[in-house]
Amino acid sequence: MRIDEVLQRIQGEYVEMPGLRLTAAQAQRLWGFERDVCNALLGALVDAKFLAQTRDGAFIRLDGARPTRSAVVKHGQNLAAA
Repeated sequence: MRIDEVLQRIQGEYVEMPGLRLTAAQAQRLWGFERDVCNALLGALVDAKFLAQTRDGAFIRLDGARPTRSAVVKHGQNLAAA
């Protein structure tokens, strides 16, 4: 699966389940990604202003955020496992 498809899948989960709150560990288990891959994907969606991270570490969808294709994974993360 391509990175943009994975990012769209994650965004789709948040759109389909309003109020979804996942820690990185929960997201990793839900989607079956390795920790580094999952952290990079969640970070890309935070950078794209689709997700925000709460004080307790949960990732939530920002109010009014719409799925985007512009989320880019930075820092040369190897996402081949995604």
